[in-house]
Parts: sequence; C-alpha cells; structure tokens
Amino acid sequence: MFFDTGYDLLRVAVMTACSYAALITAVRISGKRTLAKMNAFDLVVTVALGSTLATILLNATVSLAEGAIALVLLVALQFVSAWAAVRSRRFRRLVKAEPTLLLSGGHMLADAMARQRVTESEVLQAIRSQGVGSVEEVAAVVLETDGKFSVITRSQAGSGSSLSDVGRVAGTRAEG
Repeated sequence: MFFDTGYDLLRVAVMTACSYAALITAVRISGKRTLAKMNAFDLVVTVALGSTLATILLNATVSLAEGAIALVLLVALQFVSAWAAVRSRRFRRLVKAEPTLLLSGGHMLADAMARQRVTESEVLQAIRSQGVGSVEEVAAVVLETDGKFSVITRSQAGSGSSLSDVGRVAGTRAEG
C-alpha cells in the first residue's frame, strides 16, 4: 500500500535528483527572462515543464535521458521564442499579448473592458488598491500582459510616454 519495492523508491529518488539538476541547469543557461513575470505563453511552458517533470519522476517507462531531453527542449523552445519575440514584431504579436488601456482620463473604456472580460468593479478595485479615492484623479488604468492592473494618476502621468505601447479601443495607440 505504501510502496511496491525498494527499487521503485530508489528510482524515484534518483530520477528526482537528476531531473531537478537538469531542469535547474537548463533554466540557468536560458537566462533570467525564463523566470520573469509570466504571460500566457510563459504559463503554458511552465505547465508543460511541470507535467514533463512529473512524468519523468513517476513513470517508470520514461528514462532519465528522454526526460532530460524533453526538459531541455522545452526550455530551449522558450528561449528561442523569447529571442524571436525580441527581434520580430510579427512573432511577438503572435505569442505575446499587448497591454490594454481600460480607463483613460477618468473615463472607463467599455469596449476594451468587454474585450478583456474586465468588470468596472475590478478596475475600481485596482484604483482603490493604489490608495486613490477618485476615478477622476486617474489618468489611466492598463491591463498588463501578465494580467495585473497598472494605475497611473494624473499627478504621475507626466507626458504619458509609458503608454506608447498600450493598445486602445479600435486598435489605435494611447496618447499622452
């Protein structure tokens, strides 16, 4: 009931240590961006890594070499995708979301909110969590690519240049 054989326990222990070492090595080689805040694409890779690791550890038909190759390939594909996204706007738009303006100049942007499935209550909560008491004090609320809200008050807005990459209703860009 607690285990089949001592060999099975030893196998899991050895596979865990070796797979862990392979995963850490692959992640370290791929660089800091592999561990950055996750967007949807990064989440898929993370889930795939976890699933692969679990399979390696618990499925006796998967060898350490097969598992290590799978882990290294997933991390390498993540690295190549990040590299391509930095160098190709078309690829970046394919694999990564862009931030979305949800509130501008104190006014909710209903079309953008509906497209992103965000309620007015969620935007208000984000504003309150920043210690802002009035929607009219807010220059912009942005839904970032990692799903977090950024709240920029009028006093913080400056020229608004930080909003240059933010998608706006009808596909236009946010202006300062």
